[in-house]
Amino acid sequence: MESEKNLRLPLSDDRNQRDERQRKVSAMTRRGVFAALSYMASSVLLVMFNKAALSSYNFPFANVITLAQMVFAFIILYVLRSLKIISFTAGESLSSSKNTIIFVSYRTLAQTLPLALTYLLFMVVTMEAVRGINIPMYTTLRRTVVAFTMVMEYFLSGQTHSRFVVGSVGIIIAGAFVAGARDLAFDAFSYSVVFVENMCKAVYLASVSRVGKSSGLNIFGIVWCNVVICGPILFLWSLLRGDLQATLNFPYFFSRGFQVVMLLSCAFTFFINYIVVLNTTINSALTQAICGNLKDVFTSGIGWLLFGGLPYDLFNILGQVLGFLGSCLYAYCKLMQAV
Repeated sequence: MESEKNLRLPLSDDRNQRDERQRKVSAMTRRGVFAALSYMASSVLLVMFNKAALSSYNFPFANVITLAQMVFAFIILYVLRSLKIISFTAGESLSSSKNTIIFVSYRTLAQTLPLALTYLLFMVVTMEAVRGINIPMYTTLRRTVVAFTMVMEYFLSGQTHSRFVVGSVGIIIAGAFVAGARDLAFDAFSYSVVFVENMCKAVYLASVSRVGKSSGLNIFGIVWCNVVICGPILFLWSLLRGDLQATLNFPYFFSRGFQVVMLLSCAFTFFINYIVVLNTTINSALTQAICGNLKDVFTSGIGWLLFGGLPYDLFNILGQVLGFLGSCLYAYCKLMQAV
């Protein structure tokens, strides 16, 4: 009898723990709701402000916008770290201080160099992708980043996925092709840039977790190293190309509207780097995935109304719906694997 009790107790405990975890997952706190809504709103607004700067104001220098975003992030992080409000490494005491402007060791910078260069390429390519393609198609093609991430995971760690996951990714890709079949502004170069962006993001996402663990950096530390390494590189590149001087001569440079768009683009770029981690931590990875899908719907709809670019017909609606359903199916499959 005693042995039978010993066998039953762990099962009962496991069941109770599983039920408790499910209650925690299903119950979203006010802070969790705020994090989810903040992520969706900031993501939609970031794409809109970037598109407005590059298309509505016809600003020709995407790398200058990226440089401005890095300078903004550097200033914010430097002030917060100097005031000991945040730290850059896990377990770092806020009372500790380093007698250096970069706050981290040169060895840590060397560890994050490959990741930072990938981040730089990703940021520059992202801006070019937003410029050359309409918002609904950009959003649809961006969903294919899941496929590129799966390929990178296979080559880097040999990870494979179930048939249902592969099938859901296939639906996403099919939706992109169906929606693009009637894109009146089809541009092979712009489409290629989006796929290059997807590859860069896949490499970045596949590497960021490993670099964070090996270097001991938290999310603020990774962003800090990215801007410290990439900022000077992008500044020299823009200076040698003459983009900085040309920016000063840009017709709308002193326009309040253009300056507000640029400022908000920088602010939302910094904010979204933080809110993605917060949303995933407070709620769950599934919530983050679902928020991303809902965000894509709003981005496509608002972008369609503000910037146009796609005809309103069956092909585009079907393509958008397929991409959205494929993304939801993918999130569901990943949840089932985690349970």
